[in-house]
Amino acid sequence: MTYDDIYKLSISNPETFWAEAAKGIDWFKEPDVILDDKRPPFYRWFSGGKLNTCYNAVDRHVVKGRGDQVAIIFDSPVTNTIRKITYAQLQDEVSRFAGVLQDKGVGLGDTVIIYMPMIPEAAFAMLACARLGAIHSVVFGGFAPSELALRIEHARPKILITASGAIEGKKTIAYKPLVDKALDIADHKVDAVLVFKRDFVDAELTSGRDFCWQDLMVGAQSVPCVEVDATDPLYILYTSGTTGMPKGVMRDNGGHAVALHWSMKNVYDLEAGEVFWSASDVGWVVGHSYIVYAPLLAGCTTVFYEGKPIGTPDAGAFWRVISEHGVKTMFTAPTAFRAIKKEDPEGVLCRKYDLRCFEALYLAGERLDPDTYHWASDLLKVPVIDHWWQTETGWAIVANCRGIEEFAVKPGSPTKPVPGYHVQIVDDGGKVVGPNVEGNVVIKLPLPPGTLASLWRDDEKFKKSYMTSFPGYYETSDGGFIDEDGYIYIMGRMDDVINIAGHRLSTGAMEEVVATHPDVAECAVFGTADQLKGQLPVGLVVLKAGRVRDSAELAGELAQMVRDKIGPIACYRTTAVVNRLPKTRSGKILRGTMRAIANGKKYRMPSTIDDPLILDEITATLKGLGFAG
Repeated sequence: MTYDDIYKLSISNPETFWAEAAKGIDWFKEPDVILDDKRPPFYRWFSGGKLNTCYNAVDRHVVKGRGDQVAIIFDSPVTNTIRKITYAQLQDEVSRFAGVLQDKGVGLGDTVIIYMPMIPEAAFAMLACARLGAIHSVVFGGFAPSELALRIEHARPKILITASGAIEGKKTIAYKPLVDKALDIADHKVDAVLVFKRDFVDAELTSGRDFCWQDLMVGAQSVPCVEVDATDPLYILYTSGTTGMPKGVMRDNGGHAVALHWSMKNVYDLEAGEVFWSASDVGWVVGHSYIVYAPLLAGCTTVFYEGKPIGTPDAGAFWRVISEHGVKTMFTAPTAFRAIKKEDPEGVLCRKYDLRCFEALYLAGERLDPDTYHWASDLLKVPVIDHWWQTETGWAIVANCRGIEEFAVKPGSPTKPVPGYHVQIVDDGGKVVGPNVEGNVVIKLPLPPGTLASLWRDDEKFKKSYMTSFPGYYETSDGGFIDEDGYIYIMGRMDDVINIAGHRLSTGAMEEVVATHPDVAECAVFGTADQLKGQLPVGLVVLKAGRVRDSAELAGELAQMVRDKIGPIACYRTTAVVNRLPKTRSGKILRGTMRAIANGKKYRMPSTIDDPLILDEITATLKGLGFAG
């Protein structure tokens, strides 16, 4: 079947489509109803079905004779460690740690917070929770105590699992003092804290509450997988909001397993036994979906990488991992490639490695500018696939589904909707607009399996946040358009659309132009208040390594480029060169925070920022431009 045939079926008859996809999962009891649509917008998939996510990700591969295949490759340049774990070894580790959790009182429906670095034990903990029918909530390791406390208070975990620490770049971060402070702040009290001790940093244990992981695993008894309902929660993942309480995205077991298993072959073109590497962190949705669950559900080998794209030890780190471990397909954020391009613009380090195993690069997490696309494509000589999705959806909304039919790439577009997602563009009144007309990107309900079932302990916020502005649709809060060939273009959050003298223009479109300048490694364009025109754009750029430019001259060149590509109506005139841009730890540029600084508005320090001190530098730069007043 062609992509068009498959996509049409998924939209016109989702029950038939997803019933077929569900055959890829082992069920203890087949579902009674594929799609329960009795209580919109709370659609439920595979009602009546019983399964276990851990069984599908681990045990069934051992049962089917593939226990000796490597499941996880742990590659940690920061600790000089490479460790390979087979499916049989993974089953042993997970089933015994599930026994540890069970001995501590964890059972079906209990919540567990996991606060760990990028080590295999994080996956063991997640899978052990799934094995017991417990609900895990992974919090990015190194989050500030106040942010961790918020999540403890809301998730109300029985147990907290952590490690003694991690290495971030050249810094050692001790986790236990952060955990202790968070537990002091939170009113909710956990029954126990389980600490995986690492060689390079110790942890002080509180008698009666804290326990060493390694000690507990001595003599731990394996426990079997618990049957859970397909509609039972698998995990909670809190979004990294900049104001108020982060939203707790809740994913269920059945829809999640079916969708992620289906996506590995159809979106990423991966078969069981092949090596997949998602260079992210287990604390983010990418880590949940494509470091842990999807590759293991599909019987692939997944890479756990504890390092950076540059600096561990150099800008050739990614090429070394791909070559050494036989990676077929990689998935990371565009910002990682911009960092590599900045350090090694000619790609000299790439040519040191044999990359014949490598077949495709997938990028997501932020807008992929055409310049980065072309640089990566020219360097690697493999398909570079932009795709777009969100924490809430858990897997791709728009992608070039190479496992079905590979389309020609249009730089700037993540290609076409993934089967199951009925994507449309509507104006502010909810009316569907025609081709090449920019508007609100929405998804017609019901959402496919694997997407958020609700927000944890807050159904009303779920409806208000996603389902109210455009009745009958899920609101993505992104803007974009669909061209005459059905390709979708995501231009950024709707609050990145600025109004210049009555003209609505996308700062994302301006960024795409600025990013093509030969001296620019990365950039951010955002709107600032202007008494005459309402808003005007300002750009901050980071230069490629070794480049030195006169700021005024560069600003003039960029202004002319934007004028030529978008038109004088863009009024793009102001640019400043900065050493770096503020980002989250997952690599997203904090445009909203910079916009707030430029406009003199109060903002909350983002909990996910990689380096808070950088905001002082950005504030000083913006003040020098006459903003941040």
